[in-house]
Amino acid sequence: MDSQSAIHARDLRKHFGRVHALAGLDLEVPRGTVFGLVGENGAGKTTFIKLLLGIAHPSGGEVSVLGGSPQDVAIRRRIGYLPENLQLPAALTAWQFLDSVGRLKGLSGADRRAQIPRLLSRLQLDEAAWRRKTGGFSKGMRQRTGLAAAMIGKPELMVLDEPTDGIDPLGRAQIRMVLVEAARDGATIFLNSHLLAESEKLCRHVAIVSKGRVVLSGSIEALRSTDSWRVRFVAGTDVEAIALRHGFEADTDARAAGMVDAFRLSGHDPGTLSRTLHGALSDGLQVIEVAARMRDLEDVLAGAVGGGGPVGGS
Repeated sequence: MDSQSAIHARDLRKHFGRVHALAGLDLEVPRGTVFGLVGENGAGKTTFIKLLLGIAHPSGGEVSVLGGSPQDVAIRRRIGYLPENLQLPAALTAWQFLDSVGRLKGLSGADRRAQIPRLLSRLQLDEAAWRRKTGGFSKGMRQRTGLAAAMIGKPELMVLDEPTDGIDPLGRAQIRMVLVEAARDGATIFLNSHLLAESEKLCRHVAIVSKGRVVLSGSIEALRSTDSWRVRFVAGTDVEAIALRHGFEADTDARAAGMVDAFRLSGHDPGTLSRTLHGALSDGLQVIEVAARMRDLEDVLAGAVGGGGPVGGS
């Protein structure tokens, strides 16, 4: 088993009778990265997470977590998990719940007393709520408590299912910061979320799953790249004609979004872009913006799922 990977799956299969929830899934998640799992409902993401956590057994293929078996209790203690439909014990306070999770992970009483207030503070759960029973918590409060439970004991791998569900926009930004800091400290963050904009902001790599297989994977930058550039020039009477003469096209997407002065240069590397811009500037145009044109993750997902076949990424 590959100890260099936080998660390793090869030809992983899971059948429920005639239903093939996983149909030969291949995935490699490097340690220390923030990795997103993306796909439509029923693609196999939840089944894959159950296999990672040892909740279910594969029908075939292989899967390892942190270099060992998901069924190994010692391995499972090194994993933090936040389920999508989090159910907290209503009779316990937030502090009591985290204390029980810490005991299950083998933390000493001193460690638990040190980590619990630090985690709850970092995740911005009001201190007045620490000793309140979780049965009266809002969705956002439950989510913050569950995320603190996933982080207690400084796990090497955190498997997070919809971690910002029910959190307000400012709270989401704070949680993203906390998770990025955890990754910088060496943790691997494995994120499953239907909120594609959140995945774009947080993840460095993603894998797209369809019909129980990975159909596209790679870095966010590589997957979103369109091999084209958006260029905006200072407005003027001859701008359109000069830009078109030098090979630029009207960027209809950007113009529809209100950037009426936007042009597109497609299929060119940075060197060609520089030479083309030099020619346009020599003809009197003035540049106010140059940016790589990027697809959003929703477009990447739609293209991958509609493409029909496995595709490798960088």
